[in-house]
Amino acid sequence: MANRFNLKNVLNDVQNHAIAAAAILVILMLLLPVPGVFLDVLMIGNIALSVIILLVVLYTPKASSFTSFPRILLFATLYGLSINVSSTRLILTEASRTGYDNFSGNMLKAFSSVVTGDASGKDTTGLVIGMVIFIILIIIQVIVITKGATRVSEVAARFSLDSMSQKFFAVDSELAAGYITDEEARARKQAIQRDIDFYSAMDGASKFVSGNVKAGIFITVVDLLAGIITGVAIGHLPFSGAAGLYSRLTIGDGLLGQLPSLLLSFATGLIVTGTSAEENLGDQVKEQFAKSGYVYVIAGVTLALMSLIPGFPWYLLVPIGAMLVFLGFRMLRQEKATFARKLKEAEESKKGKQTGEDPSKMGALAKLDELSLEVGSALIPLVDEQKGAELLERVRRIRREIAVDLGVVVPAIRIVDNMQLNPEEYSFKIRGIEAGRGRVKVGYYMCMNIGSVSEEIRGEPTKDPTFGLPAVWVNEEQRGDAERAGYAVVDAPTIVATHLTEILSTHAYEILDRERVSAILKEVRETNPVVVDEVLNTYKYTYGEIEKVLQGLLRERVSIRNIVTILETLANYGMYTPRDTNMLIKAVRESLGHQICLQYVDEDKKLSVLMLSQSSAEKILQNTSFSQDGTPVVAFSPVEQRAWINNVSNAITALQEKNFLPIILCPGQVRQAVRCSIEREMPKTVVLSIEEVAAAGKDVNLEILGEIDG
Repeated sequence: MANRFNLKNVLNDVQNHAIAAAAILVILMLLLPVPGVFLDVLMIGNIALSVIILLVVLYTPKASSFTSFPRILLFATLYGLSINVSSTRLILTEASRTGYDNFSGNMLKAFSSVVTGDASGKDTTGLVIGMVIFIILIIIQVIVITKGATRVSEVAARFSLDSMSQKFFAVDSELAAGYITDEEARARKQAIQRDIDFYSAMDGASKFVSGNVKAGIFITVVDLLAGIITGVAIGHLPFSGAAGLYSRLTIGDGLLGQLPSLLLSFATGLIVTGTSAEENLGDQVKEQFAKSGYVYVIAGVTLALMSLIPGFPWYLLVPIGAMLVFLGFRMLRQEKATFARKLKEAEESKKGKQTGEDPSKMGALAKLDELSLEVGSALIPLVDEQKGAELLERVRRIRREIAVDLGVVVPAIRIVDNMQLNPEEYSFKIRGIEAGRGRVKVGYYMCMNIGSVSEEIRGEPTKDPTFGLPAVWVNEEQRGDAERAGYAVVDAPTIVATHLTEILSTHAYEILDRERVSAILKEVRETNPVVVDEVLNTYKYTYGEIEKVLQGLLRERVSIRNIVTILETLANYGMYTPRDTNMLIKAVRESLGHQICLQYVDEDKKLSVLMLSQSSAEKILQNTSFSQDGTPVVAFSPVEQRAWINNVSNAITALQEKNFLPIILCPGQVRQAVRCSIEREMPKTVVLSIEEVAAAGKDVNLEILGEIDG
């Protein structure tokens, strides 16, 4: 067993270092003489390598999948040229001394005799034929294959680079629309980059092929002239004998070098003219040449008619034409049978849809989109890829921003057109329930007065759909005037994106469900298995309990990215039974106090708040009861409730007029009750507890701007 294992290791080492060894061998062949027998082996290997490369290209479905082809092409080209150098050295050093019959280069003599038709090397007619064939091969390679492949490579490289940004944008658009996942998007971008790298490399690699052909011509001329001079001057052969000897060997050497070069040129032409389809050339030809049997029937009839022309070989044209006609009619019968089968399947499918005969193909419940953005007909250009799709990239960024800010991975947003909406309206829905609606005008700009307007402009009055601020619509010509007048000017995609961001931030707790809680815990388990095991197994928290705590945080826009701290806090309170959700949320918020307070500080780390008076806190505590789901309810009388709301509203308004955030500070035991009592009338107001601010320590400078006395 040990010997087998060691042998396997040796074979693996040989495979790993084979390319490096071959590269060194090629370089040595350019410098050192190679014996005739070994040169024959190398020539056979060159032909085999070229055939293998050609076959690999034929069986490679997508051109850019053969990523190593440009480097293999360079290696094969240099390998062939090194053989030319070695064969030239062998011809010049040995031919005049040994003669044609005793020359050690058997592959050279074999190719020469096959082309000239005379193994003895004495037939002058064969020399002419061999030279003509060699010239024809050169012309085919230079003018037809190599030139065409080089041009195609240049065009493919240019178009690949030009279309790169559009292709990347299309992938981003599909990702933003939710048609593909992040993993699929990365895979597609990698495939696009691979195509670009491949065709860019092929643009240069095709020059190897054209250079190889030119070098082959030059080497052949040098072989012939230098051989004649060597044979006459050094070998003391007559001019006719030297010309005959070196012509034959040169033809053999030239053809032996040009055959692999021709195969490489053919492979290069095939790969650069390939498509991006995931099927090889054989499958493509089979599919595309079998589309209609009429093609073969007409071709067969044409050949049969040509047999009537005097002098044409009717005995060949008629049988071949009959064979094509037979093949065509056979294909037509198959096409007819296939069409009938598809028609029957379509009728059965239609019948099943009309009568409901195949309910097994329907789900038990129609799927509901988790998140969807419905747009009116006038807003379709904002999401249409052919018209720019400005909104799609913004939607993708919104999903990423929400994940960073709140720690919630927003599912894909499905964007659809809804003809029931007004043309300029859009509606955002969460699990089929509308969470926000707005109206925008494509090609126009919304101008909002943010307090720095020096001159009012005329426009269509409207309201900002996100915050309800008064605004006006202006066209492109008025945009510059509005900006100079001090208005905040935004376009339609920005308006929709801002509105979506606000909706998702406000309703992030609705997006979180037990399935996502399970996914979060699974991810945390990879790095912090102990805390997850303690929460789930030791203290037996259910996914529902964890979900409620996380939703309670998200409801007030507290990020759950610090999930480890949240789980550790839950574990610390896991021993208390029964577990109260509000108590757990309070404990977690205090653990996250530093994080929460830093959300609202200014540049100087100063937290400016309104303090709830002691009497108001006691009054709220005395009048607080709890609903069945544990939500605190402040049971004020109608008069007391109205007075409480007015006091808070007036204090908050005065605070906002001084450009301060609406923040109320109160004792921890009444924080949730205060929040619930003003949530409907003042949803943007932040309520912090004294314990949360204390947890922030010296990193936050507390400034009390006033007191709320209910």
